[in-house]
Amino acid sequence: MRKITLLFLVLSVGLITAQEFKYSIHKIDVNTKYSDFGVTYFGENEVVFASARRNKPVRTSLWVSNKQPYLELFKGTVSEQGEISAVKRFSKKISTKYHESNVTFTKDLKTIYFSRNNYLKKKFTRDTIGFNLIQMYKAHVGKDGKWIDIKEMPFNNDNYQTGHPVLNKAETKLYFTSDMPGSIGATDIFVVDLHEDGSCGVPKNLGPTINTVGKEMFPFIDEDGVLYFSSDGYSEGKGGLDMYAVKVSDPIHQEKPKNLGFPINSNKDDFSFVVRSGKSEGYFSSNRAGGKGDDDIYFFKRTELIKAACTQIANGVVREIGTNKLVPEAKVDLYDATGTLLESTFADANAKFSFKVACKSDYKTIGNKEGYDTATATFTSTDTAAIELNLGLNLKPLKEFINKRGLVIIDINMIYFDLDKSFIRQDAKKELEKVLKIMKKYPTLNIELGSHTDSRGSDIYNKALSERRAQATVAWLIDRGVNAANISAKGYGETQLVNNCVNGVICSELEHQLNRRTEFVVLNPEEIK
Repeated sequence: MRKITLLFLVLSVGLITAQEFKYSIHKIDVNTKYSDFGVTYFGENEVVFASARRNKPVRTSLWVSNKQPYLELFKGTVSEQGEISAVKRFSKKISTKYHESNVTFTKDLKTIYFSRNNYLKKKFTRDTIGFNLIQMYKAHVGKDGKWIDIKEMPFNNDNYQTGHPVLNKAETKLYFTSDMPGSIGATDIFVVDLHEDGSCGVPKNLGPTINTVGKEMFPFIDEDGVLYFSSDGYSEGKGGLDMYAVKVSDPIHQEKPKNLGFPINSNKDDFSFVVRSGKSEGYFSSNRAGGKGDDDIYFFKRTELIKAACTQIANGVVREIGTNKLVPEAKVDLYDATGTLLESTFADANAKFSFKVACKSDYKTIGNKEGYDTATATFTSTDTAAIELNLGLNLKPLKEFINKRGLVIIDINMIYFDLDKSFIRQDAKKELEKVLKIMKKYPTLNIELGSHTDSRGSDIYNKALSERRAQATVAWLIDRGVNAANISAKGYGETQLVNNCVNGVICSELEHQLNRRTEFVVLNPEEIK
């Protein structure tokens, strides 16, 4: 079996994506001792925001979670210094005795999308375990200037939440927060297409480059297609919810979100970032120390552009190890740090290939060609031009079995799983096909399939997750003809890590992924003939 080597040259290519700025901030006088947050611009000189300030006689009851009045929408006039004055109730029609917050408007100000408790036509609806959840609603302006025709969004569901809506510039897409099925973490950012007839498409998750196993919330998308959102799921966070920015015009979303840094982010919750159209100013909300109440509204100005982000071109050459012979027409797949297939290509007649990648990001490539072992290489792009990354792979000829830790193990490339998931990934299926062939070749072999997780999450949860992964892998093989009596599954959780990525140690996504693996141990090696 021949061997392949991959050689990469990464070159910097200028491309404006999510830009980095310096900010000056100050809290404003509109804040109260209660929660005030979530500013949205309403025309040229007005804003709408959510507040728990008392508004008798409507808001007399208190929310049990924080002993404050329920949130209501208020409207105010904006000054050049960002102060909000002449504050009054936004709409009697939209207000209920429960929460309303986080709105977005069409440019003609005739349509509103907003968040509210699951309460419509005086019906208070709970999910199957007794909780009333936040839902998204839509309304229009009637002839008398009042909001009418309040309707829930068609993708709402009593058993999951939808909220924090924001429209893109063209008003063709609505971004929002939800924990609906298909979510990666506690809450994710989704997007749904809006059609001219008033209907909408099927919500889509923005994927693992943006969403994490934590909470992603409070999206805002500016006129340049830069998405701002809050998250507590990134390792570089300063504490609580931090605000990030990422360009989302690329459907693959290869660019990593950028932490907006100090002073926008603090060691508390920072969220609801919004930029005024055509201006270098806006608002965000925070419960940081030094505020007037619970959540407070802060005004910001952008004072200086720091730099523009970039992409790079990763150029590679496929060679045969030992002879250094070029290997044209090899298939090369590019994966991101989470194992998602981003792009596939074939090496040309000179064995060369290339990919466009984001700066300062982790990637994996897999090369395949008939007659050769699979070649795998990982690399991290940089922000420096003309850096040559020599990633030679020294692959051994493919064998059926190897001895490891005193055990006989089927010799395949490691099978990995996505974080917190147990489904069989596309790259794993190629390796499981090898296991399938071996078990059919040796029908009397007994195999124990051991599944392992990384250290993130509790020990009990990881043990259960590894059991699910092991059972999913066994089911995949049995469905394809393996005798169920010849294969068993065991989940080890995080008890057998292959590196130092234990609890409390900060590791890269690729380092954590090395621990999310599956091994096939032969229990009766004497049957190998």
